[in-house]
Amino acid sequence: MTTLQKRALPNGRVNLTSLGLGTSPLGGCGVPVSFEIFEAVILKAYEQGVRYFDVAPLYGLGKSEHFLGHVLRVHGLRPEVVVSTKAGRLLKPASRSKRAESLYGINWVDPLPFVDEYDYSYDGIMRSFEDSQQRMGLDHIDILFLHDVSGVWHQEKYPVYQRQLRQSGYRACDELRRSGAVKAIGLGVNETASVLEVAGEFDLDCSLVAGRYTLLNHAPLTDFFPEAQRLGIGIIAGGVYNSGILAEGSRGNALTRTYDYQTAPESIVQRVEALEAVCERHNVALANAASQFVYAHPAVTSVVQGALTTAHVEQNVASISAPIPQAFWMDLKSEALIPKEAPLPDQGSLVLSG
Repeated sequence: MTTLQKRALPNGRVNLTSLGLGTSPLGGCGVPVSFEIFEAVILKAYEQGVRYFDVAPLYGLGKSEHFLGHVLRVHGLRPEVVVSTKAGRLLKPASRSKRAESLYGINWVDPLPFVDEYDYSYDGIMRSFEDSQQRMGLDHIDILFLHDVSGVWHQEKYPVYQRQLRQSGYRACDELRRSGAVKAIGLGVNETASVLEVAGEFDLDCSLVAGRYTLLNHAPLTDFFPEAQRLGIGIIAGGVYNSGILAEGSRGNALTRTYDYQTAPESIVQRVEALEAVCERHNVALANAASQFVYAHPAVTSVVQGALTTAHVEQNVASISAPIPQAFWMDLKSEALIPKEAPLPDQGSLVLSG
């Protein structure tokens, strides 16, 4: 078993392994996933040293929470792992409710018979949290993310949900944290601006941010990361492959050669080809470089990646722990493929023991 490095959130209450497992794919995101597959992936991740698992009511419309809680309980793993879930959506019976509008159309295959409705009020957050506890069968949940608190996501309806948070939603989060029901509160979003906006109104411990800092996106180096560190917000990085192209590369098919969930433009493909050329010179897998580049930044507490098979889990663990020569990173900098000020991995700290 690989013993992955752990970092603590700035509040000191939660330690996360360098790699976490995100369960959105396992909720049946576009493909069918049986309980047996779900269980095998969770157990393989645990066997490989992963001790952090992220779920949400949205994933499979309750299915991922049900399945994860059952696996942890049956195999006695709960005391050994960190679990995060999300609030901001309530699940209602599909026969009597209308599903919330979503920025990205998600096709859940064989979900539970519910639809999601946005609710960031005190009652909504408390009910969401308690429902998640019931679905997972957990006494407490380590991290609670407010899901999709974002003007980009909600667009013209965003002021409505901001008002819910300001009037009562933040109070719910504060009560949950002070009571010990959760150890940390954060946002689960696909942008950085909303994290800093909310942090100006509420004390965030962390945030799960997808796709904003990658081998192809370096903007957080100069603005977001320094401010997050100043405010004591630990960043959990998702989407380190920019939705596909940094995993499968420039030669991937139409489904995997994506950037921010859209077909990758030619300018992005050309940058990936330049990265691949350096990878080939040093015999480095592009996916490994993508994962380790993100984790190298001290603002990042953990990298979360999804998996649909046990082989995917093994690939993800390799991506965060496989040795990469320092000369590779130096070439990326000399060819201006990553900024000169970007922190680089310390190979001795990626894995504690093998």
